[in-house]
Amino acid sequence: QVQLLESGGGLVQSGGSLRLSCTASGRILSFTTMGWYRQAPGTQRELVATITGGGYTNYGDFVKGRFTISRDKAQRSVYLQLNSLTPEDTAVYYCNGRSGELNAWGQGTQVTVAS
Repeated sequence: QVQLLESGGGLVQSGGSLRLSCTASGRILSFTTMGWYRQAPGTQRELVATITGGGYTNYGDFVKGRFTISRDKAQRSVYLQLNSLTPEDTAVYYCNGRSGELNAWGQGTQVTVAS
């Protein structure tokens, strides 16, 4: 069984920064693609950013250069640097890892941005 554990969420003032981390445990050597998604109350889960083993990144349109995704060489951990946060970024942020038919999700970490 594969588990993803997120950390780093919390409460921050508008304009502030946070760094989210996600590490995999269990029967997985590495993920082909890892990423972050978010879901605010009453909305659908949306893409924040993904990164492949080759380092190719993809970001949601709303990111606009404020966030940076990275991963470790073992391809079992992924990070998300959040800068210039606004109240609209308030959501639960979920870590995701994919490899073949495996599609794993973390439990989520709350990010709250106060105005």
